[in-house]
Amino acid sequence: MTERAADPADAIRLDKWLWAARFFKTRQLAIAAINGGKIHVDGQRVKPSRVIRPGNRLEIHKDSLSWEIEVLAINKQRRPAAEAALLYAESETSRLRRQELVRERRELGAAIPDSKGRPTKRDRRQIQRFTEHGDAGG
Repeated sequence: MTERAADPADAIRLDKWLWAARFFKTRQLAIAAINGGKIHVDGQRVKPSRVIRPGNRLEIHKDSLSWEIEVLAINKQRRPAAEAALLYAESETSRLRRQELVRERRELGAAIPDSKGRPTKRDRRQIQRFTEHGDAGG
């Protein structure tokens, strides 16, 4: 027997691990991200059925955020977030880069005024008058 098949309890499908580690709410979202090339294992694009073990390095890109992590443990069940965070270790540069991006987003969001949602009847009339007036002149 080979050493790779020594303990199947130390291996799990990539999509299941991403779900259990709480990177995605559902396995279907994890599968879509993997198929879309947003997840790399040890620098290679993989399929959702790829078996991962502790020691594998993952690159996860979700929206504009990204993580560079190392798998520390395997858990086949989805547990609370505090326990899920113990399944991986994020590199320091990855964490700092992500925190900086979140901080920039927060500052940018504070500079943009909040919209009130749908225009009121009065707002719609003003928009309509403005656009009708603008069309007549040009």
